[in-house]
Amino acid sequence: MAIKFQFNKTSLNELNKQLKMRAKALPTLKNKESALRLEVQKAKEYAGSLSIKLEKLIASYSGMSRLWNEFEPDLIKIEDVKISSVKIAGVHIPVLEEILFDVRQYSLFGNPAWYYDGLQILKNMASIGIEYEFYHNKMTMLDGARKKTTQKVNLYEKVQIPGYSEAIRKIKRFLEDEENLSKSAQKIVKKRQEEEAGL
Repeated sequence: MAIKFQFNKTSLNELNKQLKMRAKALPTLKNKESALRLEVQKAKEYAGSLSIKLEKLIASYSGMSRLWNEFEPDLIKIEDVKISSVKIAGVHIPVLEEILFDVRQYSLFGNPAWYYDGLQILKNMASIGIEYEFYHNKMTMLDGARKKTTQKVNLYEKVQIPGYSEAIRKIKRFLEDEENLSKSAQKIVKKRQEEEAGL
């Protein structure tokens, strides 16, 4: 990225201001990046553990598959998923608060005895499945924010800070050369005036 500048003190002051701002922001951005990286790792591990837990739960009830044919599918449904939001390293992330189920009334005597346990199994499976999806989405959101932060860190660290430093160095060198030329010209003029006065 080429930094546009002019060879004057105004441009030098502006570049110094931009350089200081980026140098000051860089440590904060690095801390944000590592905090997001840690949160992504936590969410990934937790989502993985939920996936394993759900697979084990499904496998443990696979022997009951014949019984599920007797079960009424509209007996239970998810009524609501309550969500709140927290800020992690400057990024708003949704938090799963509660999953509410709507269980239709059913006859305890007219239906098989295992219906109550079946409802609990379905609630448990649905809760784990929803929580898994939630943490998977959380991981994706945090990872996206981490990537943007990493890009900004790299932009500051590898492009802008060195670019501003180089531009400042060039302007200073130019201004020093200009000042030296001006002093040399003044000395030559003064020497000529002295020589003319001496004649």
